[in-house]
Amino acid sequence: MLLTILDLGALSCGLVLAQGLRLGLHFDWTLPLRRPGWFAVLALIWLIMAPTFDAYEPRIARHLGPSVGAAVKAGLLTSVLYVIIPYVTPPLPASRFELVMFPFLISAVLAAERTIHTFVFPRPAFRQPTLILGTGRAAHLIAEALAEVGDDSYRVLGFVASDSHADGVAYRTAENASPEAALPNVLGAEGRLPPPVLGARGDLMRLVERYEVSALILATTQRVDSVLLQTLVECVERGVEVIPMAVLYERLTGRVPVEHVHEDWYVALPVEQLTHSTVRLVTKRALDVVLAGFGLMCLALLLPFIALAIRLDSRGPIFYVQERIGVGGRIFRTYKFRSMIVGAEQNGAVWAQAGDPRVTRVGRFLRASHIDEFPQFVNVMKGDMSAVGPRPERPEFVERFAAELPLYRLRHVVKPGMAGWGLIRQGYAATEQDVLVRLQYDLYYIKHQSVWLDVIILLKTLAHALALRGRW
Repeated sequence: MLLTILDLGALSCGLVLAQGLRLGLHFDWTLPLRRPGWFAVLALIWLIMAPTFDAYEPRIARHLGPSVGAAVKAGLLTSVLYVIIPYVTPPLPASRFELVMFPFLISAVLAAERTIHTFVFPRPAFRQPTLILGTGRAAHLIAEALAEVGDDSYRVLGFVASDSHADGVAYRTAENASPEAALPNVLGAEGRLPPPVLGARGDLMRLVERYEVSALILATTQRVDSVLLQTLVECVERGVEVIPMAVLYERLTGRVPVEHVHEDWYVALPVEQLTHSTVRLVTKRALDVVLAGFGLMCLALLLPFIALAIRLDSRGPIFYVQERIGVGGRIFRTYKFRSMIVGAEQNGAVWAQAGDPRVTRVGRFLRASHIDEFPQFVNVMKGDMSAVGPRPERPEFVERFAAELPLYRLRHVVKPGMAGWGLIRQGYAATEQDVLVRLQYDLYYIKHQSVWLDVIILLKTLAHALALRGRW
């Protein structure tokens, strides 16, 4: 939130400077009060463009180079769109010099603001002293996530074993432990040690007082019995924020850690009011129909050229039809442009790999640009699919994955989509581990689905297609 406020302030500053340049170096800093609509439109465009370039991803925003790069790219596109919008924005610049200076000023001010943010706000004074209750895989996973993709809000002092024998981990006593050498050392990084195990849960209140802990991450594999519950209540009473590991991991990574929820399995379930809300369903269907209509018009224009290219490149049909699993576990037929040689799966269904020799030359381009999936706009118009949702999987794979991952069938609570949260965050699944990660992303989308998230996913998918970042 603070970074968003700083970004919007930088954008406003850039607009004032651009207007002052246009008026002969007369800078009017009361302009935001006199023309609030100009700044509101600029802010709205930025809030759509910034997530498209991951400008608010913790793993991006915490590092100077990536943070400035993402902000500048989003700022350039924001300023270009802002200039070409009529009536609700200032008049077009009167000269080419002014036309170039506006994006330059926006980018320069954003770069300066992001630089200040990177160097000032990760300082220890802005980071919460934090303990992790637990010493197992879940505890180490959240510590790794904080070290790798965290936004420096938490300074992990160490682990606290849920009891004196938790997970067979020996620990140093609270009196002898030294958490000052904990993070920012990155777990798993070469030559760096993980945070220490400071003690057992009986030491928890003493550790909270000694190190003035303000956050406690609950990552224990043990049941929260009455004694531990009383300790946690006492922590909350003293102003300590108690955060379940699954909740924080989801916030940091955009994934639901399904393999670590254990007795708290309900945290992986979708929010009922989102999946069954009439307003939500009608809005999503209206968006699907509009996008499918536009997509089918584009398909009609491109079809003759794509069909000719496919036919000249390799023998076989233009389209490829497969059975996929849709909402409620129902099977439907999906359509794609053929991107593989005929008989590519004569020995059974297999995953497509990077550099797959079965893919044709034209098929590589169709996959990289996502054009091979354009015929699925027919599925969207029919209602089998949505524009945004979990990618549909083949029946033979679903049965296998559902047997190994009990929560896998939750993907079928919503319609599958042409674009998806897992697709833009992870890419295409090629291994069983990829399937697990994809499930984590899909459950996150199902829990947090909204029109806003759909728009962000669509914009990022468009950026992927223009950059030819699909499968090759």
